[in-house]
Amino acid sequence: MTALLMTGFPGFLGSALLGRLLSRRDGVRAICVVQPQHLSEARTRLARIEADQPHVAGRVELVEGDITAAGLGVAPAAQAGLADVTEVWHLAAVYDLSVPEAVARRVNVGGTERVLEFCRTRERFDRLQYVSTCYVSGRHAGRFSEDDLDTGQEFRNHYESTKFEAEALVRRAMAEGLPATVYRPGIVVGDSRTGETQKYDGPYYLATFLRRQPRWGAVVPAVGDADSVRFCLVPRDFVVDAMDALSVLDRSVGCTYALTDPHPPTVRELVTTFGRHLGRRIVWLPLPLGPTRALVALPGVERLLGIPAESLDYFASPTTYDTAQTSSDLEGTGVRCPSFDSYAGRLLDYMVEHPEIDAAAMV
Repeated sequence: MTALLMTGFPGFLGSALLGRLLSRRDGVRAICVVQPQHLSEARTRLARIEADQPHVAGRVELVEGDITAAGLGVAPAAQAGLADVTEVWHLAAVYDLSVPEAVARRVNVGGTERVLEFCRTRERFDRLQYVSTCYVSGRHAGRFSEDDLDTGQEFRNHYESTKFEAEALVRRAMAEGLPATVYRPGIVVGDSRTGETQKYDGPYYLATFLRRQPRWGAVVPAVGDADSVRFCLVPRDFVVDAMDALSVLDRSVGCTYALTDPHPPTVRELVTTFGRHLGRRIVWLPLPLGPTRALVALPGVERLLGIPAESLDYFASPTTYDTAQTSSDLEGTGVRCPSFDSYAGRLLDYMVEHPEIDAAAMV
C-alpha cells in the first residue's frame, strides 16, 4: 500500500485536510510526522477525525519525529515504514510574526531542506505538495503574481523572510526535476461555515482590540490608506477544499497557487464589518505607522490593547495578490472562495463563544 507523508499535523490546516486527502486516495495510508510535545494532541485529534470520518480509521500512523533533523528525526526502527511514501504534504512551519530568526530559520528553512532531502531519496515519487504563504511577497508594491517570487522585496519579519527562502528551495528543486506544487494561503481565518479556528491571530487581534473599547467610540489608528490597503484574508475551508481539488490534477504539477480571496476587503471594510457586528462605533484616527508601531511595542501596551505591534504592518501593506492560476484551475470543481462579509460574523461569534482559545502558535 502506498503512503502519503504529512508534516504539520495536528495543526490548523493539516487537521482539516487529512480526511479529505484520504477520501480521494483509495488504498493509500497516511503517515504524520509529529513532534513529541504534540503527540498527545495528535492522538486526540486523530480519534476525533476517525469518529467523524470512518474512512480514515486504521489508515493513519502517527510517527514521532522532527523535520529539522536528518531523516525527519524518525527513529531507525520506524524508518522502514516510510519506504512506501510516494507523496509528501509539507505544512509544518512556525506561523508567528514575532518568531526569533534562529527559530524561524531552523524550522521554516532547515525543515524544508530536510523534507526535500527525504523526497529526493524516494525510488518512486509522485509529488511534493508544499504549503508556502502569500507573504513571501514581503513589502512588494503592487500586484504580486503567482509566478513571482524574488522581486527585490524587503520583508517585515523573520516569518516572511524564511518562508521566502524555503519556497526558493522548493522552486530550485522543481527546476531540477522534482514534481511539486506550491500553495500560498493568505491570512487563514476560521471556517466560513462554523467559524471554528485553533488560534486567534491576524484579524482576530483587531476583534480583541475593538472589544476592549467602549461601544460609543472605538478609536482605530489609520496607519495606511484604509480605502486602498486590502487585507489578504481566506477562510480555512476554502484553503483545504482548494488544495484537495488541485492536488490531484495533472496540470497542477509545477504550478504555484495563491489561495486567497480574489476580492479581499479593504481595511475600512474589515474594520467597519467587525465594528458593526461587535456593536462598536468606529472613530478613525490617522497616525503614521512607524511611531504608532513603536508606541504599541512599549512594555505593557500590546497586552493592554490586545494587538501586537507586528500586526500593524499589515494594515498598511502595499501588496495585492493575483489569483488567476488558482481561479482558472479550480474552474469546474465547485470550489470558490466565499466573500468576507458572508462569514465575518461567524468568526466573531465563535471567538466570543470560545474564550479558551488564544493566539499561541505550534512550535
